[in-house]
Order: sequence, then C-alpha cells, then structure tokens
Amino acid sequence: MLAYRDGEAGAFEALYARHRGGLYRFVLRQCGSRASADELFQDVWMNLIAARNRYVPSAKFSTFLYQVARNRVIDHYRALGRNLEDPEDDEDPLDPPAPPESQPESELERSETAVRLLAAVESLPPLQREAFLLHEEGELTLEEIAQVTGAGRETVKSRLRYALTRLRQTLEDLR
Repeated sequence: MLAYRDGEAGAFEALYARHRGGLYRFVLRQCGSRASADELFQDVWMNLIAARNRYVPSAKFSTFLYQVARNRVIDHYRALGRNLEDPEDDEDPLDPPAPPESQPESELERSETAVRLLAAVESLPPLQREAFLLHEEGELTLEEIAQVTGAGRETVKSRLRYALTRLRQTLEDLR
C-alpha cells in the first residue's frame, strides 16, 4: 500500500490480486446478496483508492482493508434502517449453486456440504459471523479482528469460540 500511495500503479494490482477473494467472500457473507456484495466490494476498493494519499501504516494492510470493508457493510445496514446485529435480512438470500448433472456423486456430496456450511455460517449471530469471517476469510489474528471491530481481544476470542462451537454442533453429522 505504501508503494501504491507513493504512485506505483502496479502496486494496486498486487493488492487487489492478493485480497480480492477473501474480501469479496467476507462482504458477500455479511450482506447475503450477490448484488449488494458486488456494490459494496466495489465501494471498498473505491474508498481505498480515494484514501491512498492519506494512508498511514498503523497496522497490517489487511487489517486496514477489512476495517474499510466492515465500515461499508455497517453503512449498508444503516441505509436499510437496520444495524449489523439485526437478524433479519430482507434482501434475496444467496442462492446456492446447483451442481451440474454431469458431476459425479462425490462432487455432488461436496457441493451439498458446501451449501450446508454456507447456511451454517449465515445462521450465526451477526457478531459471531463477523469474527469468524474476518478470521477465516481475512486471515486476521484475534488482535487484528479486535482492532477492526473495536471490540476487546477477549470479546473477539469469545465470539470466535462461540461461532466455532455453533458450527461444530450444526455440522456434527459431517464428522
């Protein structure tokens, strides 16, 4: 990010290539709608571009990036008259992809497992889901998640532990 801030355009391409997958999955799973996720994802990168001259490295770049994304998700919920903790989501649910008929049985089984896992993650309480996604998709540490969310490290640790326990219980028949 420092290279991009200092005018090296290729540095942005490297940042985008490295972080786009995890960032998009984080945003998508936070808002549950592909259309909204596409818009928010683009907004995050546009905000990053706009803030490049003001960027000061006070933490890892990924921590900064996910803080920008989290803020954009919060703004999205506020615009809908809700907050991040609201369990309702009146947008269209994420449609799981239907497996093609030509896939073998094992691929179908993996697809069904993936759909169940996504549904289990989506069913987590919002703050637990956020901690889980920042950890898994953003590969952030507990300290970095605490910095992004403004919660204490122990609070983040508890949220993550509760999320993992709930996911294990929901998916225990897959073991």
